[in-house]
Amino acid sequence: MRNNVYFTFISMLWSCGLILPTLHSATGELSYSFPEEMKKGSVIGNIAQGLGLDRGRLAARKAHFDTEENRMQYFDINVNNGDLSVAHRIDRESLCGQKPSCVLQLELVLENPLELQRISLHVQDINDNSPQFQKDVMKMEIQESTNKGTRFSLDEAHDADIGENAIKSYSLQSNEHFILNIDTQPVGRKHCELVLEKELDRETEREMHLLLIAVDGGSPQRSATVSINIAVLDANDNAPVFSRAVYKAILPENSPLDTIVITVSASDADEGVNGEVMYELNHVSENSNVFSLDPKSGEVRVVSPIDYEQESNYEIRISAKDGFGLASFCTLIIDIADVNDNPPVVALKSLVNPIQENVLPGTEIGIITVQDRDSDINRQVKLSIQPHAPFKLVPSIKNYYSIVTSGELDRETTADYDITITATDEGSPPLSSSKAIQLSIADVNDNPPTFEEKSYSVYVAENNQQGSTLCSVTARDPDWGQNGKVIYSLLPSEVNGYQVSSFLSLNGNTGRIHTVRSFDYEQFRSFKVYVMARDNGSPPLSSNVTLSVFITDVNDNTPQILYPAPEGNSFMNELVPKSTHAGALVSKVLAVDGDSGQNAWLSYQIIKSTDPGLFKIDLHSGAIRTQRDISDSDSTKQNIVIMVKDNGQPSLSTTCSVSLLISDNMADVPELKNMQSYDGKSSKLTSYLIIALVSVSTFFITFIVIVLGVRFCRRRKPRPLFDGALALPSAYFPPNYAEVDASGTLRSTHNYDTYLTTGSRTSDFRFASSYTDNTLPAGPTLVMTPEDLADVF
Repeated sequence: MRNNVYFTFISMLWSCGLILPTLHSATGELSYSFPEEMKKGSVIGNIAQGLGLDRGRLAARKAHFDTEENRMQYFDINVNNGDLSVAHRIDRESLCGQKPSCVLQLELVLENPLELQRISLHVQDINDNSPQFQKDVMKMEIQESTNKGTRFSLDEAHDADIGENAIKSYSLQSNEHFILNIDTQPVGRKHCELVLEKELDRETEREMHLLLIAVDGGSPQRSATVSINIAVLDANDNAPVFSRAVYKAILPENSPLDTIVITVSASDADEGVNGEVMYELNHVSENSNVFSLDPKSGEVRVVSPIDYEQESNYEIRISAKDGFGLASFCTLIIDIADVNDNPPVVALKSLVNPIQENVLPGTEIGIITVQDRDSDINRQVKLSIQPHAPFKLVPSIKNYYSIVTSGELDRETTADYDITITATDEGSPPLSSSKAIQLSIADVNDNPPTFEEKSYSVYVAENNQQGSTLCSVTARDPDWGQNGKVIYSLLPSEVNGYQVSSFLSLNGNTGRIHTVRSFDYEQFRSFKVYVMARDNGSPPLSSNVTLSVFITDVNDNTPQILYPAPEGNSFMNELVPKSTHAGALVSKVLAVDGDSGQNAWLSYQIIKSTDPGLFKIDLHSGAIRTQRDISDSDSTKQNIVIMVKDNGQPSLSTTCSVSLLISDNMADVPELKNMQSYDGKSSKLTSYLIIALVSVSTFFITFIVIVLGVRFCRRRKPRPLFDGALALPSAYFPPNYAEVDASGTLRSTHNYDTYLTTGSRTSDFRFASSYTDNTLPAGPTLVMTPEDLADVF
C-alpha cells in the first residue's frame, strides 16, 4: 500500500515537471537522466530530436536497440516519432546495488548507412526502500559496574538507497542512562554507539528496554525501528579485542564452496564465561549470504559461488562478544581476484545481406561487437578473420568493429561466403570463441552472353525443305536469374537485296535456326548473317557472332543444248563436202549445265546414227569428226542423235539431233528440191514469177559457186568448216547463262566471222572461218524457212 502511494507521488512529480529527464550532448553520445520506478510506457526523451534526425527517418533506417542475448530489454523506441520509453520496471538497487552512479548503456543501430549511436541512461535513485535492521530486537548485557562514558556498539541499519535517500540519522528513545553517539564513516556509513551517561544499578533496574530509530534522507522520509533489550549484569570489566581492526583477504573468483577465506581472532582478558568470545556477522547487505562465519572459530568460508564480474569486493563488519555482552568490532575487506573464466563473445549487430557483387573495396557490410567480462589483461581481445576471404575488420567505436570488403566480389566465382571471426583474449590460458556469418552475394548483370564458338559455319544442300533446321547457336551467361537468361535474335541485314528474315528464322529461346525458303545454288552460293545473344538484365548486355551459310550444289539441272538450236519451224543442216578426209571437224555440239563441279562435267555420246561408222563425237568437247574419208556411196543425208549427260549422282541428260548433208553443191541437195517442189505446188504465182525465181536462183547459185571456187583455190590446203564453237544467235543462250573460263563448255580460243549477202533479209547464210588449221574448205550452212523460199520465188 505504501509503495503504491509512493509511485503515485512520483507520477505527480513527473506530470508537474518537477522530475524531468535531462539530455546531455557528448561527442557521438546521448545522455538521459530519469528516476527509477517509472511506469511502463513512460517517455524518457526523444532520440530523433537528440540526434537531429527527421522522425520519419528512424523507421526507414530500421532503428533498433542492440542488446545482448538473455538480457532484459528495459527500453523501447517508437520509430514513428522517436520517443524513448520505459519497457519494464527499472529498480536501480537491483541493477546497480550500492554504486554511487547507475548508468545503463544503450546502443542504437541505424542502417542505410550503418551507424551506431551510444546512449547513456542515468538512473536516478528515488526513496523507494526503507531502512532495515538485521534483527528486530538487539540484546545486550551490561555489567552494573560499567563506568560512565563506556560505549556500546549497535548494529547498523541497512538502506538499499544511496545518497540523500540512504540512512541519514539515528535517534534513541529518551532515557536517563544512555545517550546515542553517531560516528560517520569515510565511506558515508553511519555507526552508532550507546554511551553510558548514568551508572547502572542492577538492584534498582535489572532490565532496560530502549527504542532505536533509523531515518533516511529521502522525501518522504522512511524509517525503521529496533528494540534494544539491556540486561544489567554483575561486573565484567574486559571486552574482547580483535588482533586487527581491519582484515583484508584476496579471494580468486570461482573458489570452491566451503573455502576458508580468512580467520578472525579476538581475545578477552577475562576468565570463564566472561572470557568466552562469540563471533557474528554484523553488517546486513545483499551479499551477506555469500560468506559464513563460524561463531566460535572465527573462520570465514565461501557458501555461494564467487563471480568477479558480479562483485569485485566485499566489506563485512564482524563483532566479537564475550559471555556477558561486552563486544568489539572489526572490518573484513575481501577483494575478488579475476580469473580468465569468460571467453570473448562476438555478437553480430548489423549485416547487409545479400550484398551486391559490384560494391567497391572498403564498403561496410556489417558491424560486430566483442565483449569479455573479465578484467585487465584477461579482457584484452584480438580479432582475426579467416584468410583468403575478401573481407577485413576495421576498429570502430570502443569494442565495435566494421566488416568491410577488402577486394572485389564476383558472384560467378563465389556466390556465398561463410565468414568466421575468431576472438582470443590474452589471459592465461587464453580463451577464444568464434562467430560464423553467412553472407550471400547478389548478382549484378556484369557478364554479357558468350557464344561457344567464335564463328559458326554451316553447309546446307540446295533445294532444302522449307522450315528445316539449319543449325543451333548456343551462348552462355554466368549471371543468375534474369541476368543470365539468354535471348537470341538475327541482326537486320540483306542477302542479295532481300532481308535476312526472308531466308532464316531464329528461335529466340533455344537458338535453333530454321530455313524460311528453299535455297538455289545457282542463285547464290553463300551468305553471312549475324546472330545476337542478349541477356534479360538491366541494362541488358549482348554479344554477336557471325554465321556463314554455304549452299552446296545438287544435280538438279539437266544439260542445255546451245547448238544445234532446238527444232522448230526451221531446220538446220550442216553441209559436209564429199572430199572430207578422216578426222576432219564437221560440227560441234555446244551444251551447258547450270550446276557446278562434277555436276556440270558434260560428256557427249552418239546414241543413233544413219551410218554408225562414218562420224564420231569427242567425249568431252562435243566435236563431231569423220572417222574415215567420205565416199560417193555414203548417203547424202546423215542424221546423228547425240546424248549430252552430266556427271552428277544421279546423272541427268538430254539429246539433240544433228543433220549433215554430204554434197559439194547446194543445188544437188534433195531437200532443197523437195522444198521447191512443195513451194511450187502451194504457190499461186504465175508462171512468170516462177521463171523469174529460177533465173535469180540460178544466178545466185552460180555466184556462190564462183566465190567458193576462188576461196578454194586460194587456200589449196583442205580446212574443216568448223573448229569447235559456232557463231550463234544470242537467242540460243539460256537466260542468266554466263560463260566461265575453263568451265569445260565453251572455249575462248574459237573465233568466227559471219558473212551475209545483200538482200538476204531473213535468210541466214553463214560462212564461218576459223583461225585454226583444221577447217574444211568453204561449205556454206543454209538455214531457210518455207516462208523465205516463198519470198524468193
